[in-house]
Amino acid sequence: MKKAGVCGHFGIGRNLLNGQTVKTKTVTEELKNRLGETQVAVADSCGGFKAMPRMAADVLRLFKGCENVIMMPANRGLRFFAPLFLTYNKFYRRRIHYIVIGGWLDTFLESHKWLVRLLKKFDAIYVESETMKAALCERGFDNAVVMHNFKKLNSLSENELEYPDGEPYKLCTFSRVMKEKGIEDAIDAVKTVNSRLGRTVYTLDIFGQVDKDYEERFSGLKKTFPDFIRCGGAIDADRSTETLKSYFALLFPTYYRGEGFAGTLIDAMSAGVPVIASDWKYNSEFVVPGRTGVIIENCNSEKLAKVLADIADDPEKWNSMRLSALREAEKYSPEKASRPLIDRINGRDCL
Repeated sequence: MKKAGVCGHFGIGRNLLNGQTVKTKTVTEELKNRLGETQVAVADSCGGFKAMPRMAADVLRLFKGCENVIMMPANRGLRFFAPLFLTYNKFYRRRIHYIVIGGWLDTFLESHKWLVRLLKKFDAIYVESETMKAALCERGFDNAVVMHNFKKLNSLSENELEYPDGEPYKLCTFSRVMKEKGIEDAIDAVKTVNSRLGRTVYTLDIFGQVDKDYEERFSGLKKTFPDFIRCGGAIDADRSTETLKSYFALLFPTYYRGEGFAGTLIDAMSAGVPVIASDWKYNSEFVVPGRTGVIIENCNSEKLAKVLADIADDPEKWNSMRLSALREAEKYSPEKASRPLIDRINGRDCL
């Protein structure tokens, strides 16, 4: 009998870099590190409606062979996997866990109230922030646990920190490339501030996998880019710190409705890069003004441009946050952040 089985969006055989796939793989890797490679089984939920018979069989295999069974579905998958898990558990009596990816669950339950009764039967529901936990508690959940997002990154040491000290200052975005992640707000703000100051104070590099539904629009946008805006493409997780460390700031003006504790914030902190983030969803829990960055008004490229102009007047003040950003990243190492899950799998409950 294995210690744990994970049902999630692995995208086996495909190079997927979306947040759901990345977190599923990251959690599973940490389970294997902590429990042992042979103690963890997986079932891939990638495939959509046509793959449901195969998924049901794979999940049954996890229930037959694992003491703990973990699901990590997106919202559409939750409607399928939550009833399936509870049906199987009537026969196998396993400890069942639900790891929420992103910050959409509370809103989703508002329109899918029938799921509340089912999810309360899980041994634990792991959410990414205290605010998410509080929202579930208000709905009567007593099994919500905070497990912050985490990534296995090669964080810089303090003496490896870089302090950009001259124009043009390098900015970047480092997320899935889609309108709702604020990509166009970032582009507009950098164009605006450079135009108003009459020189190229900032450059902008856009990193990340382009969302399929945004490819056509983004292709058109790229044709209008001035020389100080470039596309850097998708970056593998093990290269994120090395890629980001020379940047002056990371821009994250997201208004993506499913946003939780975004992994890009951990990427930036691990490289000692302060963040300019929108006051959206849970960003203000993790971006601490004056320590790890600044929070700005949502969907407001004009406000972002003004903040960039103010920062350009005092770049040393902005650079002074690089060390505290790096130290903040220590909270989100796999060893520390995964402890709530590992403790429960090992029978050390602390709800």
